[in-house]
Amino acid sequence: MATSTRRKTPAKSKPAAKPNASKDELLHYYREMLMIRRFEEKAGQLYGMGLIGGFCHLYIGQEAVVVGLEAAAKEGDQRVTSYRDHGHMLACGMDPKGVMAELTGREGGYSRGKGGSMHMFSKEKDFYGGHGIVGAQVPIGAGLAFANWYRGNDNVSFAYYGDGSANQGQVYETYNMATLWKLPVIFVIENNKYAMGTSTKRSTTTPDLYVRAEAFGIPGEKVDGMDVLAVKAAAEKAVAHCRSGKGPYVLEMDTYRYRGHSMSDPAKYRTREEVQKMRDEKDPINMVRDILLTGSHASEDDLKEIDKEIKAIINEAANFAQESPEPDLSELYTDILA
Repeated sequence: MATSTRRKTPAKSKPAAKPNASKDELLHYYREMLMIRRFEEKAGQLYGMGLIGGFCHLYIGQEAVVVGLEAAAKEGDQRVTSYRDHGHMLACGMDPKGVMAELTGREGGYSRGKGGSMHMFSKEKDFYGGHGIVGAQVPIGAGLAFANWYRGNDNVSFAYYGDGSANQGQVYETYNMATLWKLPVIFVIENNKYAMGTSTKRSTTTPDLYVRAEAFGIPGEKVDGMDVLAVKAAAEKAVAHCRSGKGPYVLEMDTYRYRGHSMSDPAKYRTREEVQKMRDEKDPINMVRDILLTGSHASEDDLKEIDKEIKAIINEAANFAQESPEPDLSELYTDILA
């Protein structure tokens, strides 16, 4: 059984050593996070124009979590998450055009326009959704890890879920089975403080959610999820633990979403001042931007050119989505279980 990391006082978020990355790595993280930010901003615009139907949950503010974790992943590792999933898709290499087309319900989308935001998959990129049922993806993540264990490879699965999902019973059933079988799964809690709209201060007696796994003998830690370098360092530690056959690991990402729970959420449960303070002091993209500039790794013009390139990619994705046809009516009868 894995060794627990019990402490009298739970560890708080720690700032990353700066800069614990090369120039090329920093530029890669900057580009990846900016790609997610610009994609989500465009998705919000298309939703406002009525081109995206149903629910739409944006990842703006949380970009460092998935970019830092993907920096520690290798080919063959799998990821599964909930409905705030566009960032995860882009970070694992899925084409922005296919993602945007799926959001708009078009034939060129990853699920041929039938899955939408919450039910998008890519077997080629080992991305297994996108799930609308709160917490349902956690046991699926353990199932992927079981397959890796059964096949005898050293692949790891990343099971992402939020602070709201952390209260679901199936999470703890999964903890128990993952520990018993020493499954190579990293449980990633994206704690953005508010679940659907209720502060964690009002919804849980445990201020640090990762410590709940200690009852099952699962080690873990809390990480500054707004700092991509801190996330990468913690992810490398967790991945090494899993690949060495020691069983599961829990990473609680202390992060923050700038937008509401979904596009229909006005987020009146917090102040504008609170959100602005996070933007000013903890923005994950600005943090890397400052390191690049102060370390003379890039100039203002270099970063403006990157932003220009990314905006062109996102605009191309939006145009592709709007030009792609809607699925044929015959698609109603494909990909269904009879």
